[in-house]
Amino acid sequence: MRDVAVIGIGCTRFGEHWNRSFRDLFVEAGALALEDAKLSGEKIDAMYVGNMSAGRFIEQEHIGALIADYAGMATRHIPATRVEAACASGGLAFRQAVIAVASGMEDIVVAAGVEKMTDVEPGASTDALTGAADREWEGFVGATFPGLYAMIATDYMHKYHMTREQLAQVAVKNHYNGARNPIAQFPQEITLDTVLKSTMVAEPLRLFDCSPITDGAAAVIVAPLDRAREFTDTPIKVLATAQASDTIALHDRRDISTLDASVAAGQRAFKMAKLTNKDINMVEVHDCFSIAEICAIEDLGFCRKGTAGKFTADGETAIGGKIPVNTSGGLKACGHPVGATGIKQVCEIVQQLRGDAGRRQVENAKIGMTHNVGGTGATVAVHILGRV
Repeated sequence: MRDVAVIGIGCTRFGEHWNRSFRDLFVEAGALALEDAKLSGEKIDAMYVGNMSAGRFIEQEHIGALIADYAGMATRHIPATRVEAACASGGLAFRQAVIAVASGMEDIVVAAGVEKMTDVEPGASTDALTGAADREWEGFVGATFPGLYAMIATDYMHKYHMTREQLAQVAVKNHYNGARNPIAQFPQEITLDTVLKSTMVAEPLRLFDCSPITDGAAAVIVAPLDRAREFTDTPIKVLATAQASDTIALHDRRDISTLDASVAAGQRAFKMAKLTNKDINMVEVHDCFSIAEICAIEDLGFCRKGTAGKFTADGETAIGGKIPVNTSGGLKACGHPVGATGIKQVCEIVQQLRGDAGRRQVENAKIGMTHNVGGTGATVAVHILGRV
């Protein structure tokens, strides 16, 4: 297996892009990544594109071919593959690109993610997203993702006595970081009262505990590490890639407030990188809901089970804290175009490791981690990246 490096990144602004198409978004992200890597499209050997549900959101399937076509690569007949794993689609697209280069099958590969979610009414988008749960045993009886994550939050708060104020601090911190990120959908700071007085969505989760419906795209380019300096002065090495699965339905889990797939993927990534959680300088976790970040930082070993609420409220996950979490603003402030999120997470870690994160920069950042979740934890992708 060859060592792999990220040599280029690109990300659109996330938000409600009423005047831009699905195609416009992925072409912009890809062009930004090519420009960052100082590459022409003729050098690309393959593409992997994370996309959850273009068929439901914009009534378009055959996404790999569509993107190859509108990225100007169809006439070169490169392989372009759509990767679907619900909200972990982007993370798995990145994993497939890394595997393709590491195996020697390809040399320069694009991993991208894209979703256009605002072209349908809110009820239709909610229903499309519910397809990432168990449709027969959860969706058909009315369970949506706010409801499912509310069950996780209720179970967690009952077991570990986390306060509602501690849970709200996740959103406050992530909006503080997002206010310093030019691609964020909601780049505004909020207060604890903003969260606690917002509209109830599913007890105990309120509106500001929930990530929004979003349009956006992101792309990264990977290459063999021994060729990376042909394209960039700051290659970022992929130290580990890991994936794990769990039951798709929440009711079949051993413990609904522990995502066992997060635990397994994290452990596999640490083993592959020959590192521990103490070596990680910052982590982008999948905060589709505030409780998801609480569970994630425990499942990945950054704090003990049952302590993440206090850990967050004490500032340990803030920039400058023990382990900065979601320096990008996370899904909460950046937005969550589901197919693109896992790639955006990689873009953020690369910016941090390059020292290009501006007002949200983590000092002396050398190793970062991403954690991308599909559904309520049925699929999890974890990656570790480091400075060369």
